[in-house]
Amino acid sequence: MNLAKLTIASAHQGLVDKEFSSTELTRAYLDQIERSDGDIKAFITTTSEAALKTAAEVDRAISAGDLISPLAGIPYAAKDIFCTEGIKTTAASKILENFISPYESTTTDRLKKENAVLVGKTNLDEFAMGSSTENSGFFTTKNPLDTTRVPGGSSGGSAAAVAAGMALYSLGTDTGGSIRQPAAFCGVVGLKPTYGRTSRYGVISMASSLDTIGHMTKTVEDAAIVLETIAGHDTHDSTTSHVALDHYSAELGKNIKGLKIGIPRQYFELAGLNSSVADTVRLAIKKIEELTGNKVVELSLPHSIYALAVYYILMPAEVSSNLARFDGVKYGLSEKGSDLLSSYLATRAKGFATETKRRIMLGTYTLSHGYYDAYYKKALQVRSLIIDDFNKAFESVDVILAPTTPTTAFKIGEKTSDPLSMYASDIFTVPANLAGLPGISIPCGKVDNLPVGLQMIGRAFDEKTILRAAYNFENN
Repeated sequence: MNLAKLTIASAHQGLVDKEFSSTELTRAYLDQIERSDGDIKAFITTTSEAALKTAAEVDRAISAGDLISPLAGIPYAAKDIFCTEGIKTTAASKILENFISPYESTTTDRLKKENAVLVGKTNLDEFAMGSSTENSGFFTTKNPLDTTRVPGGSSGGSAAAVAAGMALYSLGTDTGGSIRQPAAFCGVVGLKPTYGRTSRYGVISMASSLDTIGHMTKTVEDAAIVLETIAGHDTHDSTTSHVALDHYSAELGKNIKGLKIGIPRQYFELAGLNSSVADTVRLAIKKIEELTGNKVVELSLPHSIYALAVYYILMPAEVSSNLARFDGVKYGLSEKGSDLLSSYLATRAKGFATETKRRIMLGTYTLSHGYYDAYYKKALQVRSLIIDDFNKAFESVDVILAPTTPTTAFKIGEKTSDPLSMYASDIFTVPANLAGLPGISIPCGKVDNLPVGLQMIGRAFDEKTILRAAYNFENN
């Protein structure tokens, strides 16, 4: 049996049936990391010793006849932006290269309490700023399906780890598409829950009104299983919601007959959408029509054409504020200067890479006197219009379908000299972040042997519906 090919659901059943032990399962994934990661470079840190220790604890529980949770003994990876107590947390930045977190994020803590097995921390664009994982302060992660291409970003290491069989699932963050876009590029499932459905506590902040914690899996069923553990209100994060959780995995098997599906006209009219990607997504939409028994409704999201511009005003502004804490005084890299100001400047100049500096400067400019009203305030107003567009659309449909990305995975180095072209990779994912809505990307075909992602967007806190729609699509 190839343990690296299992899903969470099948691995859990195998553990319960004692077909293999958690130690054997964990060793299989650690061996796969050793074999593959020298080339792919998905991991910044591996945690072999701690992983095997947790696996042994699960094996003892199984031997004692104890019931185990669906994630107990299951190897996973975490984007290296989640604080993990006693383990390095770098955000892929030189400024935090040797930082060891003194506490645990809520998400990894919830998994730890389920005896999930953390095999390592994955690479990302520095502080989650990028769409290709080429902006890491350490190295570029490669796409396991074609190592000349990017895995997407910023959660590229997490996507690559799952696609290469180095983890059964992985945690990521999605601020403007950073789970869904790399999931599409690597041919895995990527779920961004509703803003407030999962806790941001212990996750290094990029843009606090947009950052959303989610995950990547091999199947939709696995995505539902993970969500059931990591979702829910957290007293440490006041933005988490008290809205009741659904039993997501129990909802999956229900058919989607009668479900009303919409496609936004503007998404298929935007410049940059590869025609073969569009055709592949349209074929997937036809399949959804057959499953629902309803004709897909064309709808209008007129302000979506401004979403990317709004995002790249609001996000850098929040970045400028959030990254002010990295000054070399309390933790992380510290460069000494002749006075306090020169120490700040030396630390930040050496510690931050180009893209991070660019976004800090853009955000600082946007928030500066004389420009705040012209840019930041105006962007907030347009964000409200984008939210209104979605609210109106969901009066007549249950799920909105769209491409996840305008192209398939591009070549490493292809867009590094053109930031605007790189930013356009998020053109279809950003609107859901601005509106705080749940979205999932699932593989729906290939173009030139590279995966294409179909994106499903749902109403706020209605993850169960997009998961059910995605599961039916995946299994029919």
